[in-house]
Amino acid sequence: MRETALALLLGMALDLLLGDPHFIYHPVRAIGWLIQKTEDLLRRVMKCSAEAGKNGENFQKRELTAGVFLVIIVTAVSVSVPWLILEGASYVDPKLSLLLKTVFCYQLLAAKSLYAESRKVEKALEQGDIEKARQAVAMIVGRDTDRLDRDGIARAAVETVAENTSDGVIAPFVYMAIFGPVGGFFYKAVNTMDSMVGYKNERYLYFGRAAAKLDDLCNFIPARLTALFMTGAAFLLRYDGKNAWKIYKRDRYCHASPNSAHGEAVCAGALHLRLAGNAWYFGKLYEKPSIGDPDREIEPQDIRRTGRLMFGAEGIAAVILLAIELAAAVWI
Repeated sequence: MRETALALLLGMALDLLLGDPHFIYHPVRAIGWLIQKTEDLLRRVMKCSAEAGKNGENFQKRELTAGVFLVIIVTAVSVSVPWLILEGASYVDPKLSLLLKTVFCYQLLAAKSLYAESRKVEKALEQGDIEKARQAVAMIVGRDTDRLDRDGIARAAVETVAENTSDGVIAPFVYMAIFGPVGGFFYKAVNTMDSMVGYKNERYLYFGRAAAKLDDLCNFIPARLTALFMTGAAFLLRYDGKNAWKIYKRDRYCHASPNSAHGEAVCAGALHLRLAGNAWYFGKLYEKPSIGDPDREIEPQDIRRTGRLMFGAEGIAAVILLAIELAAAVWI
């Protein structure tokens, strides 16, 4: 088996076993720090701060240009640092290289931590502690949570697990399977930039456009693979796989992003839920289409069921990778 595939499978096992220990350095947090510092620098250098925009000329053009430089700088640093580390390790000892690749793959997968954080929401709801549930769901969603009732909290948790099955699990898995851990770092840099600057608000409408468009491009195939794997998992878990595929085909584009609704649509169909709809962000109500049919009321246990769909999709991805590696070993 190739070293990269072995490292990825070992990294996946570590993620399922350990999750994301908060006391250990995490590269995604380092990428987030890099994005923030680079943004601050570019806004000063390109004179596209809010104050400069009030009186400056060509403000939109400067913001768009600064956003392109942000993408170039952040992706270049995020890729070059792990590449240099791995290249150095390979010269020292191949076993050290495998160890570092495994650790990197482990750190770039987020299945266990996403499941664990979402289960905190479920447990709080089961205990009837709405305020605690709001605080827990606020840790994993980007929307305003202070207005959410019991069903809204459960729905927000289900939606973020379903959507992040692609962003946090399948997409990095695919990039690492093809390009190794360095490819995973490239994807995480792009995805983290989108989550930090890819908003269509006054501050990031132009500055974050390059990051948002690149994220759409990078997630195009992984989002669709996620839908296929989640549908397969629905059948394996004896959820309604047929309805999952039906709702996926009908509602997969019911989102402003071309990729975000794919996992949610499968989840909504598999569990016979209605997801998405209007939501509050930064104190403003955004009208969004619904995904799925309201065949039944949502319940806290649906958070756990969505997590199982996520794990099932990851398992299918791992089996496919193993099959490819075994076939390559036989035929090459």
